[in-house]
Amino acid sequence: MITSNHQKPLHLSISSFSTHLLMSLPPQFSHQEAVATTTTSATHVLRITKRNWWLRMTTHTLCVLCGQTTATLLGRLYYNKGGKSIWLTSLAETIGFPILIPFYLYLKPLADIPSTDSNTTNPPSVIILSTIYITLGALQSISSILYSVGLFYLPLSTFSLICTTQLAFNAFFAFFLNAQKLTPLIVNSLVLLTISTVLLVLQSNSEEIQVGVSRKRYLKVGFACTVIASALYSLGLSLTQLAFQKVLKSETFTMVLNMIIYQSLVASTVTIIGLLVSGQWNDLQGDMVGFEWGKIMYLIIITCIAVSWQIATIGGVGLIFEVSSLFSNVISTLALPIIPIVAVIVFHEKMNGMKVIATVLAIWGFGSYVYQHYLDESKSRNGNEVVDEVYNEL
Repeated sequence: MITSNHQKPLHLSISSFSTHLLMSLPPQFSHQEAVATTTTSATHVLRITKRNWWLRMTTHTLCVLCGQTTATLLGRLYYNKGGKSIWLTSLAETIGFPILIPFYLYLKPLADIPSTDSNTTNPPSVIILSTIYITLGALQSISSILYSVGLFYLPLSTFSLICTTQLAFNAFFAFFLNAQKLTPLIVNSLVLLTISTVLLVLQSNSEEIQVGVSRKRYLKVGFACTVIASALYSLGLSLTQLAFQKVLKSETFTMVLNMIIYQSLVASTVTIIGLLVSGQWNDLQGDMVGFEWGKIMYLIIITCIAVSWQIATIGGVGLIFEVSSLFSNVISTLALPIIPIVAVIVFHEKMNGMKVIATVLAIWGFGSYVYQHYLDESKSRNGNEVVDEVYNEL
């Protein structure tokens, strides 16, 4: 099982459970019977723990894939049908956090139960927490705005492929901030993703672009904003993992909800301020009236974008919490090479030979990342024979 640095070793929790169970057995039990009973119970706990971990991982992964794919497709649909507000689509990426408040209110009393763990550390101060939330929220707001600009100027297929550079940036930041090792497979993946991005720039002459947007602006604005947004998004993931490991040091889902809600609140506030200062707030009524599918569908699409991004955010932070920021980014980019194919089917975008090669290279690069994580998991599983350790300790 892949574990992050902030997680407790599984064999320690099983060992403690086994020792407690052995001491609680009636005195008429022989040592051999006690060992057999304890080993069986430890094995059962181990299986339940692994099953629950995989269930959480599957849930988080589905949230990221479904949420991100749906939100990206709806964002492109919004622009295709006459929507023009970049600030509004940016706001939709973070404004959906109120739907999490009922879950927060339900889980908060459970988290307030006093802990008997002697290793419990004091929680960080309000100032430190505020600094974390404000910093991550500001990064999220800026990356959301830049992503919206990139999606506005770029076809969906090109935009999605350029977003795969998130992996390269995340590997760079994780190396310095999260002590992530750069293995040959990861380096191979970074090279492939870089070549894929370069190919997209070289074939931009034949790309179908927004009417009235020159090739020069297409390259300078759309491409640059998407690349910068990918870098800031990856930096945010690494900083989030660093905050969990070094500052928050909490393994409750309530803390994950805290991170999402307060970070999204800050990001939404920053985006709303930008919307008001830019003057686009006054243009939203005209944007709604000019939408091809009418006002009702306009509101439905924006609402669905907000809900979809929030679902993806829940899954992404959950994966950081369970594994690492790098693995979370790997999952978030899983759908990116697939979206160009969907864009060809749904939006009838052109898929020329150069873009096909770029897509294949992106999938290849992603496969290298996945295989590296598979090797890490196999190594971790083979090196942790939990039941044998429990038996030997007894």
